[in-house]
Amino acid sequence: MIRGIGIDIVHVSRLKRWEAIPGILDRFFHPGEIEAAKSRGLSASLSLAARFAAKEAFGKALGTGLEGLKLSDIQVRNNHNGQPSILLHNRAREAFERFGGKELHVSLTHEKDNAVAVVIIEG
Repeated sequence: MIRGIGIDIVHVSRLKRWEAIPGILDRFFHPGEIEAAKSRGLSASLSLAARFAAKEAFGKALGTGLEGLKLSDIQVRNNHNGQPSILLHNRAREAFERFGGKELHVSLTHEKDNAVAVVIIEG
């Protein structure tokens, strides 16, 4: 049964600005996300924008927003085929479990100026 759905869009230029501010990426992203994005070279900003949108969409799917959660505890990663998934840590995992979440689905897309993510929580 679907318990929550969230969607978010992020302008890629926002992430390009953040990349120039020391320490800000560490505040919003899990170290694995930063490492994966840097490996993408010039498309690092697109990757980070899509991941940030997924974090926001996760909060919307919970129905509570991201209040009390560390964004770096929401880790968006890709499998060997490129399919994205979300791995939750600490308070993010606890919030998901309190919500009654059992399965978490995410879809990401980006093109030029925008990145979009959809998150579905099943319970």
